[in-house]
Parts: sequence; C-alpha cells; structure tokens
Amino acid sequence: MQKPMELIDPKICRNTAAIFRALGDASRLQLLALLAKREMCVTELTEQLNDNLPAISQRLKLLRAERLVKTRREGKHIYYSLADNHIALLIENGLAHGSEADDSVCSNQETGET
Repeated sequence: MQKPMELIDPKICRNTAAIFRALGDASRLQLLALLAKREMCVTELTEQLNDNLPAISQRLKLLRAERLVKTRREGKHIYYSLADNHIALLIENGLAHGSEADDSVCSNQETGET
C-alpha cells in the first residue's frame, strides 16, 4: 500500500491562488512585465502603457495587496518594482509559455491529450 502524499497547507494554497488571480489579467501582466525590466513610477507606467493614471493606480493597488510589487518613495514620487525574484520568475516563465506556438495547444485540445 502506498503512503498517502502530504497535502499542502490550505492557507498556502489560498495565497497562491490569489497570486494567480492577480496575474490572470492581461493589463496587470503587462504592467508587471514592465516592472520586471526596471523600477518605475506611476507616471512612467502611464506613458509606457498609454493608459490613464487611475487605471494604473488601481492595478498597482491590487498587485501591492497581493505582495507582487513593492514601493520606494523618493521625494514626491513613489517607485514600483517587483516584490522579489519569485515574481520575476513567474512572469518570465508565464510569458515564455504563453509565447509558445498555439498549434500545439489547439491540437492537444482537439485530441484531448495533455
């Protein structure tokens, strides 16, 4: 008889699911991809993304609440960066996987293979 596998702490699973929900929006992911390159203030992010300040601020608020980004104040400006290397790796790996050929995904869905 096989020994039962140890389950992951439910709190860790909930925290991780919240991270994936935050990453599950294309606009937030684009913002995180920029921050993976360098620290930026809201004004810079607004210009880079060609979006309005309230929308960027709202996304950053959610990302900060999920501990995906951190802040640093310099005078009147608040600079945002990725919280840690784990987040950088999630973004890098997710984007790499997302950029793979769509043909393999479609063929797997049609055949039921994984």
